[in-house]
Amino acid sequence: MSLKSIIQDMRSRSRRVVQDGTAPEPTDGLVQSCWANMPQELLREVLMRIEASETSWPRRKSVVACAGVCRSWRAITKEIVKTPEVSGKLTFPISIKQPGPRDPLLQCFIKRNRSNQTYYLFLSLTNALNDDGKFLLAARKCKRPTYTDYIISLHAEDLSKGSSTYVGKLRSNFLGTKFTIFDGQPPHSGAKITKSRSTRLVNLKQVSPKFPAGNYPVAHISYELNVLGSRGPRRMQCIMDAIPASAVEPGGVAPTPTELSLSNVELFPSFPFLRSKSNADSLLSEPLASQKDEMLVLRNKTPRWHEQLQCWCLNFHGRVTIASVKNFQLVASSETEPPSQEQEKIILQFGKVGKDLFTMDFRYPISTFQAFAICLSSFDTKIACE
Repeated sequence: MSLKSIIQDMRSRSRRVVQDGTAPEPTDGLVQSCWANMPQELLREVLMRIEASETSWPRRKSVVACAGVCRSWRAITKEIVKTPEVSGKLTFPISIKQPGPRDPLLQCFIKRNRSNQTYYLFLSLTNALNDDGKFLLAARKCKRPTYTDYIISLHAEDLSKGSSTYVGKLRSNFLGTKFTIFDGQPPHSGAKITKSRSTRLVNLKQVSPKFPAGNYPVAHISYELNVLGSRGPRRMQCIMDAIPASAVEPGGVAPTPTELSLSNVELFPSFPFLRSKSNADSLLSEPLASQKDEMLVLRNKTPRWHEQLQCWCLNFHGRVTIASVKNFQLVASSETEPPSQEQEKIILQFGKVGKDLFTMDFRYPISTFQAFAICLSSFDTKIACE
């Protein structure tokens, strides 16, 4: 069988996987005899060609299907597929927890459903503002007497706190001026879990004591009082607890998890590449305290007043088309030294393009999950800021 025919056959198998909603089990006799025993050199060449040719969704499903064939395919596929920082691609579910590309901005968009207070995040597949996109995350707003939660999930329909698809949450105070982003798994070794009722619900799905599921605070967002009333733009600040300030400088490094929490494995039962028998502690970065570095602080870029338009303006380079108080651009903040060229780079920008459609573009060192949670805070009503 030629290399070309092998690739075509695997693409055909991946299409059947997607259509049927299942992946071939590693115990399948055909898989073991025909695919698992392929010479390593040939297998690597096949997988490298598939990964190189299927660069965008939905064709990238072929790469995911390859990782579900058997253990040897899984190991080589994970080795070949690079993190979003390097490749600029979101391939596996773990990609949403890994920092985005250093350049350019990764383009996404958010759809809002007002009827059920749900928000859906999609990866943009084209430069158009109206493409269908690849679904990434969903969030549902849950109002309480003294606070509001946004529950974030890998599944568009299953948005409960005790679900195995739970990724994390965003919680606001009563005034909607202060928010905390909670990750469903520890961002680094030594991370402290926050005890709450939702933590107990999440722990009902606990599988591994080495990788405890729960609520780990990874960022704090605050909005300042708007003394200019409706004419003034919002002022926001994000303190990224798990990301060092040096991450935005050349050569800087941000925590990059390599596995999803084991409590989320049930979402993908046919893809064993999410499971790992290795020590979970080795999959986590060192705590920020041991790095002797300050936390990364993000501040919104100050807009300028346009006399002719009589409004505050920011240059979104065509990615935002409707003026809104929700629009913002975040850059790294340094209070002790003048901002460097790297710190002037936009790390996250968010803006309105339709009645219930918003763009979300981000880059290293924040992840898709963190960027989505920060943008959700802009949707919340700010009693003291508007």
